[in-house]
Amino acid sequence: MPIEVRTHATLAETARAFAASRGAHILGGGTVLMRAVNAADPSVATILRPADPVLRQIRTEGREIAIGAGVTMAEIIAHRELGFLAPVARLVGGPQVRTTATIGGNLFAAAPYGDVAGALLALGASVVTGEGRRMPLDDLFRPHAPRAFVATILVAPSRDFHFVKVSRVRPKGVSVMSIAANLPRPGGRLQDPRIVFNGMGARPMRAVAAERALSGQPLDAATIARAASLAAEGLAPEDDAIASAWYRREVAPVHLRRLLEGAA
Repeated sequence: MPIEVRTHATLAETARAFAASRGAHILGGGTVLMRAVNAADPSVATILRPADPVLRQIRTEGREIAIGAGVTMAEIIAHRELGFLAPVARLVGGPQVRTTATIGGNLFAAAPYGDVAGALLALGASVVTGEGRRMPLDDLFRPHAPRAFVATILVAPSRDFHFVKVSRVRPKGVSVMSIAANLPRPGGRLQDPRIVFNGMGARPMRAVAAERALSGQPLDAATIARAASLAAEGLAPEDDAIASAWYRREVAPVHLRRLLEGAA
C-alpha cells in the first residue's frame, strides 16, 4: 500500500492533519519512522513533514530552555546552554545518527532506545503540542496516553542531574538500561528526587519506590542502600536480544547504587 507524504508550513496545519488520521506519523530525523517504513509497518499510512522553523529553534524562556522537537542530537551537543544534556546526547548512536536523530523523535523511541527521553523525564521536562497545549512529560509516558504531536520540549537546567548508560559494547552500544537522576539537596537533604530507568519497561519509567526512599534524606550510605534495594520495584523489564528481564532486575540495584555513590 503506498504511503502518502504531505508537507505543512505551520504547526497548526500539521496538528490538524495529525489529528485527522491515526495512520499519520510525523517525520523528524527519520531514525525511528523510516525503520518502520522499511519494515512495511501497516500503521504508517501518511508521513507528515512539518516545515515550521520553530521545530529547529533553541531559545530561553525564563528559567527553562525551549528545544524544538526537530533539534538534533548534534545540535544539542554543540549548544552552550544545553551542556547538561550533552553527555546523554553524545551516547546516542554514532556521528551520522546524531546529525539526524531528533530530540522529539527520541521521546517516541521504544526501549532500549530513548535514553534522552529518560533524561528529560528525570529533569521534570514538559512538552508543548502542535496545538499549543502544554503537558508534563510524565503524562506523555503514562499507559494508554493519547497520541500527541510534540512541537517543543521545555526543560530547566540542573546542576544536580546525573546519568549512566549500561551497555555490553562500550562506549556507545545499545543500552541494557540507562538511569537518569535529578537529585537536588537544598540544606543537605534530598528534595523531590526523580529517578528514571530506560530499558526497564516499554518506555522510560520512574523508580517511584526508590524516589520515596531518598526523599527528605541525606545522600549517605544507609539511604543509598535503601534506595538501591528498591530500584526495580514497580518496573517492568522485558526479555530481548540484549538482555533478559531477570538480568535487568538483578543489575538495576547495582547500577543505581553506583550512580548515587558518585553523586554523594
